[in-house]
Amino acid sequence: MVERIAIIGAGISGLLACKYTLSKGLTPIVFESQDEVGGVWTKTIRTTKLQTPKSLYQFSDFPWPPSLVQNFPTQNQVLEYIQSYARHHALLSHIKLNTRVVSVSYDGPPEEEMRTWTLWGGTGKPFGPKGKWKVTVQDTGSLRTEVHRVDFVIMCAGKYSDSPNIPEFPPDKGPEVFQGKVIHSMDYSAMDNASAAKLIQGNRVAVVGFQKSGMDISMECSSANGIKQPCTLLYRTEHWNMPDFLPWGVPWLISIKIASLSSWFISLRWGVSKFVESHIKKKLRLAKHGMVPKHSFFKELNSCSMATVPEGFFDRVEEGSIILKKAERFSFCSQGILIDSETEPLKIDLLVLATGFKGAHKLKAAFTSPTFRDLMDKDTRLPLYRECIHPRIPQLAFIGVSESIANLFTSEMTCRWLAELLDGTFKLPSITEMEKDVCQWNNYMKQSLGESYNRSCLGAAQIWYNDQLCKDMGWKPHRKKGPFRELFEPYGLMDYA
Repeated sequence: MVERIAIIGAGISGLLACKYTLSKGLTPIVFESQDEVGGVWTKTIRTTKLQTPKSLYQFSDFPWPPSLVQNFPTQNQVLEYIQSYARHHALLSHIKLNTRVVSVSYDGPPEEEMRTWTLWGGTGKPFGPKGKWKVTVQDTGSLRTEVHRVDFVIMCAGKYSDSPNIPEFPPDKGPEVFQGKVIHSMDYSAMDNASAAKLIQGNRVAVVGFQKSGMDISMECSSANGIKQPCTLLYRTEHWNMPDFLPWGVPWLISIKIASLSSWFISLRWGVSKFVESHIKKKLRLAKHGMVPKHSFFKELNSCSMATVPEGFFDRVEEGSIILKKAERFSFCSQGILIDSETEPLKIDLLVLATGFKGAHKLKAAFTSPTFRDLMDKDTRLPLYRECIHPRIPQLAFIGVSESIANLFTSEMTCRWLAELLDGTFKLPSITEMEKDVCQWNNYMKQSLGESYNRSCLGAAQIWYNDQLCKDMGWKPHRKKGPFRELFEPYGLMDYA
C-alpha cells in the first residue's frame, strides 16, 4: 500500500515537500487556501523585492533563468520562479487550490497509551499501524467540507500570513477610540496597487515596525506624499538591517561562514561582528540618525530579526519624507496616537501595524486535540527535533517553522531529511533523547540571544544544522574540497545537490 501524505500549504515549503515525497513513491495531496501556489509571494507590497541575493534563494535542481540579471528580483519575478518550479516538476496535479484546512485530528490509540510511549509514534517509525490523521478541509468558494484520511501530515502553512500579531492596549486606549483607520501590513499587502495607493495618498500615515514590511510601506508612503505629508515610522529597537551583502567588499556569506566558527573561536566571532557593524554604520549613516543598535550584529543574525534596507531609505529620512521615532509604548486617542515619552499626540489619519505574525498560534489552532495544542504552547519556540519533528506528536512534521538567513535553503534541506525519514533510511532516537537534544539547542539559543530569544531561528548555525541532517541521512557533511575551502568558502544548496 502506498502511504498518503497530506501537505498543508503550497508555498516554497509545501512545494518542496510535495516534490520530495513524490520522489520516494509516496502519494501527496497538497491543500492550499489561495487560488495559486507561491505562499507569501502571491500577495506582497508592490515594491517588495527578494531580501537576499537570488543565489541564496534558489532550488537546488532548478536555477533562476539566465535572462534574469537582477540580483534582487521583484515580487512578480519571484512568484513566476516558484510557479515555474511547480510546473517543471509536475506538482500542480497534486495540489487542491482554494481549499482551506479547517482542522487536523489524530485517530489512533488513546492519549493515556500515547503518554507511555518511549519511541515516536510508539514504534519510532513515521507510519503507525494504529494511527491515521483526519484532515478536514473546506472549499473556499462553495464552503463544502470533506474529510481526508491520511498516513502522515506535513504542516507547511507558513508563519507570515493569516494570524497577524496585533498589540494589546488598555481599555479606552486602543484603536476603538481613534477616528482614523488602523490596518495590519497583511491587509495592506493584500490590496491591489490602485487601492493601496489611494489609501495612503494625501493622508497622514504612521507605520509601526522597523522590519522589512515597515520599511517598504514607509517608502511607498514617502513616494506618494513626500515631505509635505511625511510618514512616521515608529520602532522600539534599533536593528542591524543590511544595506547590501558586501560588507567592505567581502561577500556576505564568507562573513557568515567565519561567524559560524564561533564555537571554536569566540574572538573571531566578535571580530566578524564588529567588521560587519562598521560597514553598516558607515553605509547607512546610523550614528547621524541615532540608529546604532546596542546589541551585536551576531545577536541580530542569530535572532533572524534583521532585514534588507530598501535602496534610498535613509536618503528619505534625511530629506524629511520619512520620520523615525522611537516608541517603547503608545496608545490611541481620537486624533491619533500618544507616545509614552511625549505630551502631545501624533496626529494621523492611518496607522499601519507592521508588527509581524503569530505563526505558532496559527499552527496550534489547526489541531483539535487540546493535548497537542498544549504541547506547542510550552515556549516561544516550537520544541522540534531537527526543527521538524515534535517528539510527542506522531506521524506529523513541520517544515518552514524555523527561520534562517535563506529560508528556501533551510526548507529544502529539511524536506530532503524528512523524505529520507519517510523512506526508512534512518530512524529517530527515543523521545527522551530527542527532547534532550531540543532542550540543549534551546538553552544554547537562550544564552546567545538573551531577551532576543523569541523565535525559531538557525542564524549562523545553518551549516551546523545541515551537518546534523547529513549525518542522519548517511551523507558526508563536509562537502568542500580541502580544509581551507571547508573553513572559509560559503555553503549553498548546490553543495548538497
